[in-house]
Amino acid sequence: MTRQKIQIKKIDNTAARQVTFSKRRRGLFKKAYELSTLCDAEIALLVFSNTGKLFEYSSTSTRQVIERRNLQSERIDLLDPISTLELQLQSSTCAMLGTEIAEKTKELRQLRGEELQGLDLEELKHLEKLLEGGLNRVTQTKDELFFKEISILKRKEVELMEENQQLKEKMGNSPHVVQPTVAQQGLGQPSDCNGHAWRSYSSDISLRLGLPYPN
Repeated sequence: MTRQKIQIKKIDNTAARQVTFSKRRRGLFKKAYELSTLCDAEIALLVFSNTGKLFEYSSTSTRQVIERRNLQSERIDLLDPISTLELQLQSSTCAMLGTEIAEKTKELRQLRGEELQGLDLEELKHLEKLLEGGLNRVTQTKDELFFKEISILKRKEVELMEENQQLKEKMGNSPHVVQPTVAQQGLGQPSDCNGHAWRSYSSDISLRLGLPYPN
C-alpha cells in the first residue's frame, strides 16, 4: 500500500499533535546532526513547543553559535549603510541605462522602418521629421565631399598643365631637337613614288610585249 500524503495544516487533536511534534523534532535534530557531520557546518537549533518548553541542538555550543551570529550582524550593520546605498545607486543606474538602451534601440528600428505598429499620427510625424533631418545631413555631407573631390581634381589638372607647359619649353630650348626640312619631308616617301612610277612603266612594257600585267 502507498503511503498516504499528510496534509500540512494544524493538527486539532492535542495528543496527535504532541506525538507528531516529538517525531518531527527528533527527525529535525537528526538531519541537523547529519548536516554538521557531513559538511563540517556549525549548527544550532532552538525549538519551543506550544507549551513553551525549549528543545535545542548544537553541533558545538548554542551560545557560541548565537554570539557568532550577533557578531556577523554587527559587521553587516557597519557596512550596510554604504553598501546598501552603493547597491541602490548601481541598481538605479543600471535600470536607467537599460531603459535608455531599450528606447534608443526601438527608435533606431523605427528609423529603419521597423516596429511602426502602434504609433499614432503625431509619433509618425515626429519620426518623419527625424528622417528628413537625417537625410538633409547626409545630403549636405555628400555635397561637401563631392565639391572637395572636384577641387582636388581641378588642382591636379592645373598641375598637369603646368608640367606639360614646362616640358614643351624644355623641348623647344633643347639643341638636340632638329626640325625636319622640306627635303627631308619629301624623302620620307621615296618608295611610294618610285614604286608608283615603276608600276606605270612596267604596265606600258607589258602592254607592248604582250606580257601579263604585274601585280
